[in-house]
Amino acid sequence: MISARSALLRRLRAFADSVAVALIGTMFLSFLLQIFFRYVLNHPLGWTEEVTVSCWLWVVLWTAAFILSDREEVRFDIVYSAVPTRVRRAFVFVTSAALVVLLLWSLPATWRYVTFMKREHSAYLHMRFDLLYSIYVVFVVACVTNHLRLAFRAVRPSGASVEADHAASDHA
Repeated sequence: MISARSALLRRLRAFADSVAVALIGTMFLSFLLQIFFRYVLNHPLGWTEEVTVSCWLWVVLWTAAFILSDREEVRFDIVYSAVPTRVRRAFVFVTSAALVVLLLWSLPATWRYVTFMKREHSAYLHMRFDLLYSIYVVFVVACVTNHLRLAFRAVRPSGASVEADHAASDHA
């Protein structure tokens, strides 16, 4: 069971990485096209900027939701590093619980806004804005899931996993 679970997690991670690579590749190619057409052919393309900005939005939220681990996030840990493990676990629980509450509280309004944006389209590609901004809803759900996991691990009797998740010795 555990090996099947870890194999599935590896496949999901590989898929998430592949999506991020495709987004960055598309963004890069669009950027190169934009430069070539503007400065070599003297015929700027408007759609390349839309693709670049859209891919940037998606890759930032996608990687934050599915690729970055807690240890890879930037944090200021001067106080966190100076307190005992028990207090660190309390910090993790309080922050995670607060984020879960705030994100869940904002989710209905976020959903309404994103679905409302189906009326708007981008200027060149006529891409619906609800599709473009839907990644934010995915990001919120992923963050809620992650912080529920962190809060649960913080109150668990064996809180060593919280310390491993929040090992911030190389983060400032």
